[in-house]
Amino acid sequence: MGDRLRFFLNRIRERLWVRPLAMCVLSTTIVFLAKTVDKPEIGKLVPAIAPDSIETLLSIISASMLVIATFAVASMVTAYASASSTATPRSFSLVISDDVSQNALSTFIGAFIFSIVALVALKNGYYDKAGRFVLFVLTLIVLAVIIVTFVSWVDRIARLGRLGGTIDKVEAATTAALQQRRSTPTLRGVPAGPCRNWGQAIYAGTIGYVQRVDVTALQKFAEKSQVQITVAALPGTFSAPGRALAYVTADSGDLSDIDTSQIAQAFLIGDDRTFDEDPRFGLIVLSEIASRALSPAVNDPGTAIVIIGKFIRLFTLWGEPIEEGDTRTPDCDRVKVPEISLRDMFDDAFTAIARDGAGIIEVAGRLQKAFKSLASIGDATMRDVAMHHARLALARAENVIELQEDIEVLRKLSKFANSV
Repeated sequence: MGDRLRFFLNRIRERLWVRPLAMCVLSTTIVFLAKTVDKPEIGKLVPAIAPDSIETLLSIISASMLVIATFAVASMVTAYASASSTATPRSFSLVISDDVSQNALSTFIGAFIFSIVALVALKNGYYDKAGRFVLFVLTLIVLAVIIVTFVSWVDRIARLGRLGGTIDKVEAATTAALQQRRSTPTLRGVPAGPCRNWGQAIYAGTIGYVQRVDVTALQKFAEKSQVQITVAALPGTFSAPGRALAYVTADSGDLSDIDTSQIAQAFLIGDDRTFDEDPRFGLIVLSEIASRALSPAVNDPGTAIVIIGKFIRLFTLWGEPIEEGDTRTPDCDRVKVPEISLRDMFDDAFTAIARDGAGIIEVAGRLQKAFKSLASIGDATMRDVAMHHARLALARAENVIELQEDIEVLRKLSKFANSV
């Protein structure tokens, strides 16, 4: 339930209208709640506030907030376009979910609605002495919140959409996905064997990317129907005709009386991949940013080198021993789920960089150093995969680099890949 709620909340964060709408409702509610303290006994205890002073403040807020909110939207749209053009369009969902920018826009719109509603209520004599005092205090609080929000937001909008900030956001999202997958390598199911293509295949009714697999729902269905389910499509898999989502077998051997169509409903399929439960997607997005930086039009090998360093950090995190208590014990014993392939993760991260940066000695050399570092962290599987990619990167570089001295440098750096 917690994973499902977190996935839902992350999708809500990617909708720009949700927080402004919530702030509008809250602002309107606060205006009318001020009337609840408008009682004669309370009015004797508070100072009298002239309606004209409140009207002046509310008029200033209403006149300025709409302009500032429009400016905020324009600045955010510019930042989103910058992130898509300088980094990759796949990073758009992370940039648009920036909490500071969404909170700022929500505050500006909420303050505008508050001032308009409060001004109308005040001019129509809705408040008495106590109500006007409370409204005056609320207006001062709103004004203070606006000032603090605007100052902090100006600093944030200057960085929003910049390449460095976008890379950091993608790395943070990938780190979170990797840590989550390390704690539940089989998504709370039991490990699947080497052969999964057995039983009746279950296909999706729609075409798109698997965004989430509800293993708990699969377990409930399997217990009720007395079947065994093997997941064949992890989050990030492209679901298309002929691509099975899962395979199912009945304990009795007969599936004729079982409605297996319910299994496909446990696979959430959308048009785009998401970062939440798909660590490979984060690696792909970082690799795309590096490839764009290595293109002749951009010619920025420094960005590719920065991303290689982030890959070292991410794969080192993945290769760290898992401490007791950091993992969730599989409790869905009727659902078999394959673990994510480290070789596929290396392909996602390094193949494009090794191809596009093969002719740049700085990038090719940094790749060899990265593979050497990853091969030395103590994980046997990672060592084999790192050595394999080191040899591939060297072969690509040898086919492109013309200067023999540069090739010799790379060969020396890649000597570790030829050791047994």
